[in-house]
Amino acid sequence: MAIVQVSIVPIGTKTTSLSKYVARCVEIVQNQKSVAFRLTPMGTVLEGDLDKILSVVRKMHESAFGEGVQRVVTIINIDDRRDKKATMESKMSSVESKLRRAKRNPG
Repeated sequence: MAIVQVSIVPIGTKTTSLSKYVARCVEIVQNQKSVAFRLTPMGTVLEGDLDKILSVVRKMHESAFGEGVQRVVTIINIDDRRDKKATMESKMSSVESKLRRAKRNPG
């Protein structure tokens, strides 16, 4: 299972606000039952089969062109772990447990 962070940046829009483009991308992800997602302030994190995620990312990327944008920059970070199952939640839990442990055992 892969975990992918994606940020779609339309360039040359008539406004500095990008929320309408973000909303369109989120709608695309919401319509994909096989890809879990979490919206963050700086991008969207997707979880699932890498091929399916990349297909969704392509649709997200293309969506801005459908809104009349002539240039789009898409930034993708892929964490594709094959030795064990990793999820968004398991990655967060791992860090949080280490923080709790460090707080109990300072120094």
